[in-house]
Amino acid sequence: MIELEGLTKRYGEKLAVNNLTFTVRPGMVTGFLGPNGAGKSTTMRMMLGLDRPTAGDVRIDGEHYDRLKDPLKYIGALLDAQAVHGGRSAYNHLLCLAQSNGIPRRRVAEVLETVGLTAVARKKAKGFSLGMGQRLGIAGALLGDPRILMFDEPVNGLDPEGIHWIRNLMKALAAEGRTVFVSSHLMSEMALTAEHLVVIGQGRLLADTSMADFIARNSRSYVRVRSPQRERLLDVLHEAGIVVVESGAGALEADGAKAEQIGELAARHQIVLHELSPQTASLEEAFMQLTAESVEYHAHAGPGPQAPPESQWGESWERSRS
Repeated sequence: MIELEGLTKRYGEKLAVNNLTFTVRPGMVTGFLGPNGAGKSTTMRMMLGLDRPTAGDVRIDGEHYDRLKDPLKYIGALLDAQAVHGGRSAYNHLLCLAQSNGIPRRRVAEVLETVGLTAVARKKAKGFSLGMGQRLGIAGALLGDPRILMFDEPVNGLDPEGIHWIRNLMKALAAEGRTVFVSSHLMSEMALTAEHLVVIGQGRLLADTSMADFIARNSRSYVRVRSPQRERLLDVLHEAGIVVVESGAGALEADGAKAEQIGELAARHQIVLHELSPQTASLEEAFMQLTAESVEYHAHAGPGPQAPPESQWGESWERSRS
């Protein structure tokens, strides 16, 4: 379990983390979301004792990180997969970590097998691809067989097979009763992996709730209906007190009703339906809705450089020849 209470970090005039209080519980994958500059990396660094908080407290299984004996046995973390001595082999990199934390040598071979790097165990890390380096970082997090695991952008550089593997690994670790805390900007992947979400913006806590509740609270859900008897269907839905919005392509959008209810109404009044489909927002849409006011860096689509007319291309080419 990871417990934060009033965690605050200030860099001069910049308030990077602002009075964060939440608990990351065991037995589930907890996603950590926020726009760029929201304070996610700073928060995770403070959890691991890499940055000192200006105020507040963070505990790992009831203890401060710097008081943990052999910390890799308590919490394994992947923050920067590139933070590896390039001249060391994958095996020796993990062996150094193991020896510094009282972890048996046999565990090195076990985690290399888990992450699929056994065949390159004696290769130097500087020759690794981004995906291989990511797997090595995950191996380091797993090395102490910890009860708590923290991953920052774990799918970075992985191919589709690797993404599927790390997704299932995190779910399996949580199913064993471990605490799994993962930060990622890939909303589609987070939606498939996390059960609980902690969302921050500009250093402040915006949400601490289940995935389903987060999407329900921060988005619009409705039922899309199409019928050749559109006007009659409109009357029936209005009589039933169902709010309907007309949309394009002759479809209707019904708020505050379930598809089953609309289907039964249509059947009762012998109305033919060509479409009856519940529409729910994605995690990405809900996230964008909630964090719209907390985005620090905004990009704007502009006209960009324009190519000269075709006649100018010819003139430029002729000038270049002379």
